[in-house]
Amino acid sequence: MQVIYQKACGIDVHKSFIVAVICDSTSAEPKYIRKRFSTYQNSLIQFREWLISNDCQNVCMESTGKYYIPVYNALEGYISNVVVANPKWVRAIKGEKDDKKDAKWIADLFKLGIVRSSFIPSKDIRVLRELTRYLYKLTCMNSSEKNRYQNALTVGNCKIDLVFSDVFGKSASSIINLILSNDSYSDEEILSKVHKRCKSSKDDILDAVHGTQLTDIQKSRIQIVEEHMNHLKSLQSKISDLIESMITPYEQYIDLLCTIPGIKRKSAITIISEIGINMSQ
Repeated sequence: MQVIYQKACGIDVHKSFIVAVICDSTSAEPKYIRKRFSTYQNSLIQFREWLISNDCQNVCMESTGKYYIPVYNALEGYISNVVVANPKWVRAIKGEKDDKKDAKWIADLFKLGIVRSSFIPSKDIRVLRELTRYLYKLTCMNSSEKNRYQNALTVGNCKIDLVFSDVFGKSASSIINLILSNDSYSDEEILSKVHKRCKSSKDDILDAVHGTQLTDIQKSRIQIVEEHMNHLKSLQSKISDLIESMITPYEQYIDLLCTIPGIKRKSAITIISEIGINMSQ
């Protein structure tokens, strides 16, 4: 097979160290230069300088969890061709696997140009992706807490969800807070919390509340869940503000994506954070 890269480096990435092998195919007999580096930033800078001093601008590594990211960060902007490969494209032959052999195997495959590169977006898109994924996680956590909150009411025979379409609406929340308090309350106080446009009858609302059997411990747990939901909402708001501060350069692309039926602004931001704006890949 034809050699595509006369000088290619294969890296076997671990949590605390990397093993790099440069394959020099400029002569008839390939030469291999091996060296091991730690994954501390200073050592990764030394690795980068080692590559530059050996005139190697073609580097390939396996996408090992998150461990490859510090290595990629150290090379980005200094090494012209950095390829992060899916493990299936650089899997070593059975029985021939160790750190040095893995790095040499990656270098040998990469120099022939048969290793497919994974998509690694630019730094700002990667940061935006971290934010959108974290916002999604917070949203899922908040949804889980809402389910936990409603389940706790159900277990305590509180049937607020049968008379109000939204347990977290203003009327329902006011009544629930009244129930969770240690103060006594009358029917009039309960009904005073109900919005005048509520479709449920007064008798149904009172029946939903009167059957409640929540102990003090159960009430305290519900209040803790509510505090957690409020905290998650605050975090979601902060992350959303960070996202908005990052997407200013991409407003035209967001507007373009929003012209697709069913794509709203939030979805458009998520799409850009996942695939970027350069479709050449």
